[in-house]
Amino acid sequence: CSGLLCSFLCWIALSESFQGLASCPKFTEQFCQMQVEDDDKVGLYSYKVQSTITSRLANTMIQAKMVNNARRPQPIMFDVQVPKGAFIDNFTMDINGITFTSHIREKSEARKMYAQAKAKGKAAGIVRSNALDMENFQTEVNVPPGMRIQFQLHYHEMIRRKLSSYEHVISVKPGRLAKHLEVDVRIIEPQGLRYVHVPNSLGDHFNGITTISKGEKKAHVSFKPTMDQQRKCPKCSSTAVDGNFVVQYDVNRETTGGELEIFNGYFIHFFAPENLDPLPKNILFVIDVSGSMWGLKMKQTIEAMKAILSELRAADQFSLIDFNHNVRCWRDNLVSATPAQVEDAKKYIQTIHPNGGTNINEALLRATFILNEAKSLGMLDPNSVSMIVLVSDGDPTVGELKLTTIQKNVKQSIKDEFSLFCLGIGFDVDYDFLQRIATDNRGMAHRIFGNQETSLQMKNFYNQVSTPLLRKIQFNYPQESVSDVTQSSFHNYFGGSEIVVAGKVDTENLQHLESIVTATAANAELVLETLRDVEELDGFMKKDKYADPDFTRKLWAYLTVNQMMAERNAAPTAALKRNITKSILQMSLDHHIVTPFTAMLIENAEKDEIMLADHPNCDCVLTGTLGLTPNAPNNNKGIPPWANATDVPFRFMPEAGADLLLTLVCLCVSVDNDPHFTIHLPKSQRNICFNINSEPGKILNLVSDPGTGVVVNGQLVGAKKAENKKLSTYFGKIGFYFQKKGLKVEISTEKITLKDGSYAITLSWADTGHVIRKQLLISVKRESNVTITVGKEMSFMVLLHRVWKKHPVNVDFLGIYIPPENQFSPAAHGLIGQFVSEPEVSIHHQTPGQAPEKPQAIMEVKGNKLTVTRGVQKDYRTDRVLGTDVLCWFVHNSGKGFIDGHYRDYLVPHLYSFMKKP
Repeated sequence: CSGLLCSFLCWIALSESFQGLASCPKFTEQFCQMQVEDDDKVGLYSYKVQSTITSRLANTMIQAKMVNNARRPQPIMFDVQVPKGAFIDNFTMDINGITFTSHIREKSEARKMYAQAKAKGKAAGIVRSNALDMENFQTEVNVPPGMRIQFQLHYHEMIRRKLSSYEHVISVKPGRLAKHLEVDVRIIEPQGLRYVHVPNSLGDHFNGITTISKGEKKAHVSFKPTMDQQRKCPKCSSTAVDGNFVVQYDVNRETTGGELEIFNGYFIHFFAPENLDPLPKNILFVIDVSGSMWGLKMKQTIEAMKAILSELRAADQFSLIDFNHNVRCWRDNLVSATPAQVEDAKKYIQTIHPNGGTNINEALLRATFILNEAKSLGMLDPNSVSMIVLVSDGDPTVGELKLTTIQKNVKQSIKDEFSLFCLGIGFDVDYDFLQRIATDNRGMAHRIFGNQETSLQMKNFYNQVSTPLLRKIQFNYPQESVSDVTQSSFHNYFGGSEIVVAGKVDTENLQHLESIVTATAANAELVLETLRDVEELDGFMKKDKYADPDFTRKLWAYLTVNQMMAERNAAPTAALKRNITKSILQMSLDHHIVTPFTAMLIENAEKDEIMLADHPNCDCVLTGTLGLTPNAPNNNKGIPPWANATDVPFRFMPEAGADLLLTLVCLCVSVDNDPHFTIHLPKSQRNICFNINSEPGKILNLVSDPGTGVVVNGQLVGAKKAENKKLSTYFGKIGFYFQKKGLKVEISTEKITLKDGSYAITLSWADTGHVIRKQLLISVKRESNVTITVGKEMSFMVLLHRVWKKHPVNVDFLGIYIPPENQFSPAAHGLIGQFVSEPEVSIHHQTPGQAPEKPQAIMEVKGNKLTVTRGVQKDYRTDRVLGTDVLCWFVHNSGKGFIDGHYRDYLVPHLYSFMKKP
């Protein structure tokens, strides 16, 4: 042997590797002497982990500095665990001033170079192997006495959102006491941080050591135990630092349409809507009860299933299938999740006794048959989500044994109609197969480790898929401005998760990027728009020295490579698979990442001594958001032609300047500061206005039409304090009730909510988008207005007036505009509705007022003679700041004489109450 790398020990379980070691007797002799005379005299003087998360992209560096304190050469091992799915992008090693750096090569080329170096005795390997949910990366170097060595590994990954939280897991296993040990995590999230939490995952031993510093958009987490704090006990020489360091956090979400982040020629679209009612689900649990499930596995599975069944909702349908060499059904068809059926299912599970073989193929085909039959018989809600959850701990031993055939059979039977989720229990399960078959059928797989926490792990996985909120989600971007967009159609969106779409964007010729997301919710069709300035992030990113300026490119590459890996696994022909492989290889080389088709060469400066870091032998695919759906037809009126959406009738308010029959305007600056009603009388071409002086909290009926079943009410909100002994009031909430459709719409200064029975969907004023339900369309324009359109019969516009939050007096409030086309019935009433039938108005005897611009006159209406004053009100539809002047005759005393009865007659108890005629 010759050269520094002769003494590298590669723990690869291949006979070739062990033969190589046996050919170096000098190394074996030194290794044995070291064990006898200098047992474990390796000094770890620094172990540092630095991780920076920039918009879900985590860059992690693990560095270990060690020294051989023994009198003889001895091996020093660098052994770390990297999350599965993470991309290793760099590894360096410094040995006594000789630096080894890494390069990514095509796998066969790298192996050839490695073999040539090995033939000269100047090569060694690095083992990368799979271990549970982590991947081992280890190498070992025989280091002379007194020599120092430094290892440094870099990898990056996208942090996925699960159960409403991002969880960043870092393996911290230094193996010995370190003079300096540090875990340093920085989080930079332009959306803003909702919370940051560090669970005590390393044990109670380290209570109080971790520090968290959180700002609005940034956070810093630090873990720096002293050497004494690292000890298992006060006099112990072994370290208690042995596990995962976990950081959990979530971000703020102002818009339902998601967050667009654009930087350096790429965009990332994060989509995680909240405040949506769950879709009903049709779920089949397929449980392995073969002999290998005996004991703790089965006990934990039964416990978990009983808890899962208790969480089914009344609108859900379900059934159970258990299988060994035979397949049994608790029910041959889906049943509603009533309390009685759930209890009966629990009793059935309790009687299960594992035995026999494993017939996965027949069990899954039986499950798909039940779902397909239920669909063909019309038993499934069109808006429901259907899924199968398979729980198994082993390979098939009975029936069809060929895994590729099982995969093909299940794919043909499911027909892209529903999703398959797989839970693999224990260490012997063929997890790669479960992952392939799940990914192939719009689902995902999860490994559950067979221990005391099996039940908890099962419930946590179920919780990830138990709340479907949206289906048929389609992301749309202008084709002339974007390219290379990752997966943009998704079968389902589950509560607590997040959909991420990325692409390239032409920032040189574009000022704003617009996205339109269409989806089906439990009670409505959604069309959500997002508009972002392409330079919005530039200032923020350039000011933060820790933020990764390359985060958008890395996230795009991460999503793209994983998507191509999934496509390759599902490729129907060898030719297509080869083409996809070439694309993955090119992406790997372009972005300097290790994938199954590349390897990392670690070389010294002279390039005459080489190490090889290969990818583990697996077809692992990190699945993203679940499932692909075909693109929806591009036939939606009112949406840009590049957006694919559901066909819905859009009817917006008349253009500015069109005549208004009924207008209610609330002024943001006025000497009166009370709701100002402006009634346009088209026959006489006059505008009549009046104020209502009432109290905060009172609800005024604006329209009450029993003929059409439409109610519009407004709830008053008061100013922060009175001025001139008078407290101004405004409309802070407006309610619409469409009785014949069973729909209610509540608009406040905070949010817009559509209610249909027990279902509800909410948008914020930060959104731009549409909600469609039963031919009722709600269109929201960000921080501006809401338009409600009911078929071709009527429409309403509600304006939002924002004031300075710290204003000592004023508050946010709403205004409403109703156009003349609205087809109310003759029975309509209310403060506004009564004027559907226009009264005869005569105005005469005009005389100068106290102010020249405010003359007075006599108005005769409804048998009353009233003194009215000429004034000016505002229409804020076209100019939301200054408004447009509207001349009107003002009726004093809260419209007394002009409205029927007294204004108190128009007070109603609830936001959706019809009024009784005065």
